[in-house]
Amino acid sequence: MSPFFEFGIKDIIDILLVACLLYYIYKVMKASGSIKVFSGILVFILLWLVVTQVLAMKLLGSIFNTLMNVGVLALIIIFQDDIRRFLFTLGSHRHFNAIARFFSGKKKKQYEHEEIMPIVMACISMSKQKEGALIVIEHNIPLYDVISTGEVINADINQRLIENIFFKNSPLHDGAMIINKNKIKAAGCILPVSHDLNIPKELGLRHRAALGISQESDAHAIIVSEETGAISIAYNGKFHLNLNAKELEGILTKET
Repeated sequence: MSPFFEFGIKDIIDILLVACLLYYIYKVMKASGSIKVFSGILVFILLWLVVTQVLAMKLLGSIFNTLMNVGVLALIIIFQDDIRRFLFTLGSHRHFNAIARFFSGKKKKQYEHEEIMPIVMACISMSKQKEGALIVIEHNIPLYDVISTGEVINADINQRLIENIFFKNSPLHDGAMIINKNKIKAAGCILPVSHDLNIPKELGLRHRAALGISQESDAHAIIVSEETGAISIAYNGKFHLNLNAKELEGILTKET
């Protein structure tokens, strides 16, 4: 029998793994607004396979091989942020986190009711007054780069302090607040903005920034809308919109 027709379990697993990898890359590229580039790369790879493997054209195949070698390096340089996001997303997946915790002996990070309530109460108060806010709660993936863009505070979490920082006349109210380990680490921070085309048009820049940081890390990003007072959370690249106090607390105290 010809080797071309030999097809076993290993080949099925190989195809499934490639399909899963392509789908995962597709999701990351779609979230970053680079889906057309992803489609172009797939078309080029298919042409390369047809020319080199099926038609066995030596001259054209050598040209395609050279382009592939140079193209891989070029793509790494051009899409370094997307590759970083892909690796962060892969590393922060709950199954990989579970394996890492097993070998390191660390327990799951879970915020208690007492730790979350000052944040929840501040968000409810700002919602009633329609004061815009963007609060990022850091988890396993460090946000050093984001913290460096703002003003370091390193203060205990306090409802009044949170409200004062996001007061309309405060110089730090337009940026994001970063919270970790029961401390307000920094305020006035700049977040990466998501270019996801599926974001509803009625959601503003705060929502896009919140979704952006949730796509690049495992953080919770709380948004209080300045226009409507609605409270929302972006987590794992998804929105949870129009939350009440109980729903907000429930999401934040859930194990991560």
